[in-house]
Amino acid sequence: MEESVAKVITVIGSSSESWERAVAAAVAAASKTVKGVHVADVQKLYVHVEKGKIVSYRARIRLAFEYDKKYKKK
Repeated sequence: MEESVAKVITVIGSSSESWERAVAAAVAAASKTVKGVHVADVQKLYVHVEKGKIVSYRARIRLAFEYDKKYKKK
């Protein structure tokens, strides 16, 4: 079995509709520049409140992606 290494980053997504859409927004945005995302771990869900009303849902997630094999030492 080949060894593998993953890099983990933290991102925050937001949505005016739901936490699910906040997570999806974070994954979609990060996937545009980070290749090989294969795990999203939701760390924290929270809302932004203004004048007593929820104005946005936010999700802090950790994304794991495979370390690029071209950088491994031989």
